[in-house]
Amino acid sequence: MQITIQAHGFPLTDSLEKYIQDRIRFTFSRVTNRVRRVLVTLSDINDPRGGVDKRCLIEVRIDGLSSIVIQDVQNDLYIAIDRVAGRAARSVLRRLQTKIANGATTKANI
Repeated sequence: MQITIQAHGFPLTDSLEKYIQDRIRFTFSRVTNRVRRVLVTLSDINDPRGGVDKRCLIEVRIDGLSSIVIQDVQNDLYIAIDRVAGRAARSVLRRLQTKIANGATTKANI
C-alpha cells in the first residue's frame, strides 16, 4: 500500500506526516493487501481568517474497484484525519464485502 501525503496552505511537518502514516497503516491493516494507494490531501480552507477550516481528503484506490473519496472539515486537523481514516476504512470494507457477496451470488447462479 502506497501512502502519499500532500499539504496545501501550510507546511507538512515530520510529526504530522508520521502521524498520518501510522494512522493509515493501522486503520487499513485488515485490507492492506487489497488497497493499492492512499492519497491524503490536507488543506487550510480559510487560511489566516480562522474558523472551521482544516480539511482532510482521502482517496483510496482498491484493486479491481473504483476509488473511494472521503473528506471532513474540522477545527483540529488531527480530528479530521482520524474521522476520515475511519470512514474510509469502513467504506473499503463495505465495498469489498459487496464485491465478495456479488461474486458468490454470480457463481451460485451459474
